[in-house]
Amino acid sequence: MIIKPRTRGFICTTAHPEGCAQQVQEQIQYVGGQPHLQNGPRNVLVIGASAGYGLSARIVAAFGAGATTVGIYRKSEAAKGRTASAGWYNSTAFEHAAAKAGLKSFSVTGDAFTDETKAKAVELIRKEIGQVDLVIYSVATARRIDPETGETANSVLKPISDSYTNKTVNFHTGEVSLVTLEPATESETKDTVTVMGGDDWQRWIDALQQGGVLADDATTISYSYIGSQITQDIYRAGTIGRAKDHLEATAQHLHEQLNATGGRAYVTVSKALVTQSSSAIPVVPLYVSALYKVMKEKGLHENTIQQTYRLFADRLYSSTGTVPLDEEGRIRIDDWELRDDVQAEVTEIWNAITSDNIDQLTDLDGYRREFFQLFGFETEGVDYEADVDPNVVAPNIY
Repeated sequence: MIIKPRTRGFICTTAHPEGCAQQVQEQIQYVGGQPHLQNGPRNVLVIGASAGYGLSARIVAAFGAGATTVGIYRKSEAAKGRTASAGWYNSTAFEHAAAKAGLKSFSVTGDAFTDETKAKAVELIRKEIGQVDLVIYSVATARRIDPETGETANSVLKPISDSYTNKTVNFHTGEVSLVTLEPATESETKDTVTVMGGDDWQRWIDALQQGGVLADDATTISYSYIGSQITQDIYRAGTIGRAKDHLEATAQHLHEQLNATGGRAYVTVSKALVTQSSSAIPVVPLYVSALYKVMKEKGLHENTIQQTYRLFADRLYSSTGTVPLDEEGRIRIDDWELRDDVQAEVTEIWNAITSDNIDQLTDLDGYRREFFQLFGFETEGVDYEADVDPNVVAPNIY
């Protein structure tokens, strides 16, 4: 079939296997051009491995440190009349590239929130690897079924206490408008923490420890975001921020739990990037478009693989052997985004943006391109007029 992008709001309902494979290969080539991580991880579990930071972390661990990797992600193969997900194509491309490079890799498909998926992962690690010394938790989803009660919780992207009005953009059309969001109820805030907080991360580490497959000196990380004053009310001071507060509190608890045997746990505060999750948050796509313009002009822009390699090389596995932390015990990899000069210019642009000047003042074209690249489109070297088979088989799946 000839695969074209089909969009519904911030979602693309199709994905291109060759485009996804090409982008995975580009990330691998970037890592291959960097210094090898001499003190890097040996055996790595990535929970949420099919896209974004999870995928990039798996690539850096494998191709930057030679690690054996296990990826956890949802099974979403092609079916009659529709393509597989981008995550499926990404993971398949990674598996094939790892095998070609002589690297060991395995995948467990399923819902990361379930006890069944955790048990499958523990058994696989015990059978094929023994133990893991790095656990990346990078799950991004809007819904979670509680494994104990069976109740479903849905996350919301809302402010807390008061309604919130600010600029936003339809990044497909470039139309800038005002959006007003009503505050979340107490129940909605609680559910958002249930879905996006640290509870499942804690359950994974407990399952790995109890199963005897977590190394004594293991490191585990998850991802957070703080951002600028422009996005505070909808992000860090909103429902998602409450979830991140819980995630960071979980990291402190896990650090104490693991440190007893020489392990460690951190939250990594990352830079704003184009992801499917961030595209869903009002205000954020417009902010990211302005941020990209400024950071690219200053030579400070990083994409996901560049930032992930810097996280490994300069933070987690640096030659000094120490991990630089902020006063809250977090790893900060958002340092370039939050530089005073960067934020001053972004704020100046933000105050001036309209539908008429958005293309001149921001990098909206770059935002759009990266959005479609998440699904394998707009990638150089790919013939999008060619007939391709959407059915791609992934090896080493348990």
